[in-house]
Amino acid sequence: MNILSQLTALHWVLIIIAFLALVFGAILGFASVKLKVESDPIVDQIDAILPQSQCGQCGYPGCRPYAEAIANGDVITKCVPGGQPLVVQLADMLGVEVPQTDFTAGPPEVKVAFIHEDMCIGCTKCIQACPVDAIIGSNKALHTVIADLCTGCELCVAPCPTDCITMEPVKTDIDHWNWKVDPQLIIPIVNVKNDVNNDANNNLAASNTKKTEAKHG
Repeated sequence: MNILSQLTALHWVLIIIAFLALVFGAILGFASVKLKVESDPIVDQIDAILPQSQCGQCGYPGCRPYAEAIANGDVITKCVPGGQPLVVQLADMLGVEVPQTDFTAGPPEVKVAFIHEDMCIGCTKCIQACPVDAIIGSNKALHTVIADLCTGCELCVAPCPTDCITMEPVKTDIDHWNWKVDPQLIIPIVNVKNDVNNDANNNLAASNTKKTEAKHG
């Protein structure tokens, strides 16, 4: 009782808030488990192979909504960054024929946005348009693009009032090299040591057999 009598009104307020936070946290945790909505596995599979550029060129606000639309029957030819290779992948996954498209046969050329700083006025419109926060800068200051984060969606090009943003192809270097290996060029590794040991064991066994036959002969 002495301890309770020493508590001030502020202490009681803090205790009540902590208690309520604990109760509501337990309720939310229980609800998140019991009321969890299971996602469609086919949507997850489709979303996994989409380029995740979140460019909106397909007419949807992002790759996940487009994956959901494909699962519900929408066409698989709307993803511009994915190009023809993505259409082929989606057709193979869904078990349908590859539809006719205007895409080129090979993978699309990888491009990133580039801001010409001598023309930039620092309006921040490109920053607001970028869906992946790949552009940094502040109001009335020069902006620049973080090339490693840019997905090449081109959404920053149209809002620029000075046309200072261009899409530049990514040069092939050590970070963007195609590391695919031709299986025909792989040299098989032969375990010579085991082969030599096996031959030696076989020769020894044959020699012992001959000696045994000679003794009994």
